[in-house]
Amino acid sequence: MRRHLFPLLLSSSLFLLACAADETPPPAPPPPPVPPPVAVVAPPPASTTPPPPEPTPEEKKKAEELKKLQEDRAKWQEENKAELARWTPEMHAAAKALASKSYPSLRAALTAALAGPQRKPTSAARDTQRHPRETLEFFGIRPTMTVLEVGPGEGWYTELLAPTLAARGKLIDTSSDPVGPDDSRSAFSGQRFKAFLDKAPEVFGKVQTVIVDGKAPKLDLAGNVDAVLLMREVHGMINGGTLDAWLGEIRKALKTGGVLGIEQHRAPADADPVASAKKGYVPEKWVIDHVEAAGFKLVGKSEINANPKDTKDYAEGVWTLPPSLQLGDKDRDKYQAIGESDRMTLKFVKVADKKTK
Repeated sequence: MRRHLFPLLLSSSLFLLACAADETPPPAPPPPPVPPPVAVVAPPPASTTPPPPEPTPEEKKKAEELKKLQEDRAKWQEENKAELARWTPEMHAAAKALASKSYPSLRAALTAALAGPQRKPTSAARDTQRHPRETLEFFGIRPTMTVLEVGPGEGWYTELLAPTLAARGKLIDTSSDPVGPDDSRSAFSGQRFKAFLDKAPEVFGKVQTVIVDGKAPKLDLAGNVDAVLLMREVHGMINGGTLDAWLGEIRKALKTGGVLGIEQHRAPADADPVASAKKGYVPEKWVIDHVEAAGFKLVGKSEINANPKDTKDYAEGVWTLPPSLQLGDKDRDKYQAIGESDRMTLKFVKVADKKTK
């Protein structure tokens, strides 16, 4: 029995071993993923370029002046656009009639000009403080004269002088060159005045413009002018170091006996003229002495444009007061109540040249 079982058991074992050998072993598990290498970012190299230097006081001042110029130009462009739109065909016709009329006297001419359409809407508001009729009468201006207006600014007096002199006299205005870069204050002033004249050729078309370099003035008007007006201009000439040059050119332009009329913001009598000019004011006696030393004689003084309310001690100088109101809305009512500056009004005549033996 056992002899028969052994072969059977052996045969079964061999069979099992054969089956086990035929089976495929299970696949080994995949290895874990290898993480990507971490990139090591090197710090940027230290810059070898030094930081830009701090602007100098001069550079800061220039940047501030450029910003102010850009603001002034943008404001003027809006104002000029509105002014051009204001001029209707009827206004052009009225301006032509105003400038074409021959007036028998300064008073008749100014009466018409003060009410004329050529004046900007804001101009008349200054009449009670600038006294244009009384001032021009004091200087002896007549409709038949050749008058030179030095530094007309935005044309406040030009609005009155142009129609007054158009028919029988002549108005000459100085101007800076309107051709120049956008960052030039001088060019902007010239462009603004040119646009002022161009808007109404019926009344301003006869105005002769003399382009002048403010740093080295030359007029080339030898002996052709009856009267020269410096309306609030002396302080600027002192600041620019050109007062003597201007007085020399004005004297050459005037006929002998011709009038130099000066209206100027008046500093306290003991003020230093150079220091006070930076604030817009100049001592009256200093002006008289300086002008007379240049070949003129004082023949009259007037308090037409005096203002005792003007304390002359403002941080922003005379430009604190109307019409500039440099501080904007700060204490605006206070400065409006003071009004425009205290101003001297002086009449000089050109004395004859001394004859040489």
